[in-house]
Amino acid sequence: MKKIAIAADHAGYEYKEFAKKQLEGKYELIDFGTHGLDSVDYPDFVHPAASAVENGDCEFGILFCGSGQGVQLSANKHQGIRCALAWMPEIAELSRQHNNCNMVAMPARFIAKELALEIIEKFLTTDFEGGRHQNRVDKITCK
Repeated sequence: MKKIAIAADHAGYEYKEFAKKQLEGKYELIDFGTHGLDSVDYPDFVHPAASAVENGDCEFGILFCGSGQGVQLSANKHQGIRCALAWMPEIAELSRQHNNCNMVAMPARFIAKELALEIIEKFLTTDFEGGRHQNRVDKITCK
């Protein structure tokens, strides 16, 4: 069973909880918070989730905030993370196929919960194509 890190700020909290309920039994979900609707700073939850993916404790990560931007930017500060901002399943699919992304961020204020679930499922079930894309992915990380 794939082990998945999941995190959100207050704007994404309800989406995180919805996703957890829908995905339980299919994936092992590790919840990095937040655990309520009180205003919080998203990096406090994203960095531990991204570290878990980066160090191999979790295979993938799922993130939510209002726009998806803050959580995506925070996750991408980690050298071993490639986090895509996805608002439709096709973007999640391409982020896996072409960019070998290991985390996905979604904008809770702009998509329906059911669409978020479709995005997550597409992201978690799509394989990296490798080939010509591997060379490009290898050039993403600054050394």
